[in-house]
Amino acid sequence: MAENVFDTLVERGYLAQVTHEDEVRALLAKPGVTFYIGFDPTADSLHVGHFIQMMVMAHLQRAGHRPIVLLGCGTSMIGDPSGRSDLRQVLTLETILENSKRFREQMKILLDFDADKALMVNNADWLLTLNYVDFLRDIGAHFSVNRMLAAECYKQRMEKGLTFLEFNYMLMQAYDFLVLYRKYGCQMQLGGDDQWSNILAGVDLVRRKDQGEAYGMTFKLLATSTGAKMGKTARGALWLDAEKTTPFEFYQYWRNIDDADVINCMKLLTFMSLDEINAYAVLTGAAINEAKKRLAIEVTTIVHGQELADGARRQAEDLFENTGRSDRMPKTIISRQQLSDGLQLLDVLLEAKLIPSKGEGRRLIRQNGIYLNGESVSDMNYQLQATDFIDGEAIVRKGKKVFHAFALK
Repeated sequence: MAENVFDTLVERGYLAQVTHEDEVRALLAKPGVTFYIGFDPTADSLHVGHFIQMMVMAHLQRAGHRPIVLLGCGTSMIGDPSGRSDLRQVLTLETILENSKRFREQMKILLDFDADKALMVNNADWLLTLNYVDFLRDIGAHFSVNRMLAAECYKQRMEKGLTFLEFNYMLMQAYDFLVLYRKYGCQMQLGGDDQWSNILAGVDLVRRKDQGEAYGMTFKLLATSTGAKMGKTARGALWLDAEKTTPFEFYQYWRNIDDADVINCMKLLTFMSLDEINAYAVLTGAAINEAKKRLAIEVTTIVHGQELADGARRQAEDLFENTGRSDRMPKTIISRQQLSDGLQLLDVLLEAKLIPSKGEGRRLIRQNGIYLNGESVSDMNYQLQATDFIDGEAIVRKGKKVFHAFALK
């Protein structure tokens, strides 16, 4: 007998909270349940925090259930206050729609949309045409302001000021569930644990309005063993877009996570079997690096494909285990004329976007954070010399992990 996907989610460590646990487990025991997760396109790429939700959807789809990806182009016009200490930036509809196009493509990394095995819908289709008075009479009447203010997503904002704009968000998300229940027979809303209050509101609305069987489930946010949020790099979020976070940077993030986080990330971010993961769990000392390499290649392959993942792995091996040079590292061409005219290292770092400003470059040099061919640079005004180009290339390292080649042509 096939394992219930509910048990899979529990065993792999996804599950945080669930309404009606016994009913949900029984519901998921047989294929055919339609469920949804909403994604507000407030950025031009999904990030690794979204990836957890995508993995959950993939596990459920593989068990025969039908995901609905709800693109929140309507709710993005308001902004979710959950987990925020300030008002979200208000985006134009044009920006939101452009972002949603990128989300659509990235969702295909893990989900199969052929033959309606998964659906992708946009809540702007029903939210932007609502009559506000009718909406308040039909939906708002079912919401208690006292209960809403007690919700965690609003409590966090009360001290600094909660706008009425954001106060509407919970009603709109709950209404999404009602629409999807009526139109597609959607019975479950899923999301990160910071969405618990909003999900409860949707479950309650479906049950009140249509006496429907509606359920909710939330999942743990991606965090370290100490509880700190994962997925942040020196350049910001760990994006799924290769233009925003290169496959090498993506690979290296997982290759360098703390020892204590490797097994949890294997369970959440890969499809490796639990038996295989448990075999890595017994490794200690330097041997844990083998588990990190496996994690890095598995996650990078899912997101960027086998070819780019293998390239990232080989680049890491070249740089950190072999010669310290790699044909796969990013490269900037420097002409011999530029060199003969006099070329400061800070200028080429700026051109290659390794530093945002010369001031930041000087700070890094003061802190011994810039290396040229393996040697720390101490001169703020260092000018590149022909002798710096070994076999036609000068290798710059920023910090411990960022490498860049400058090729003399």
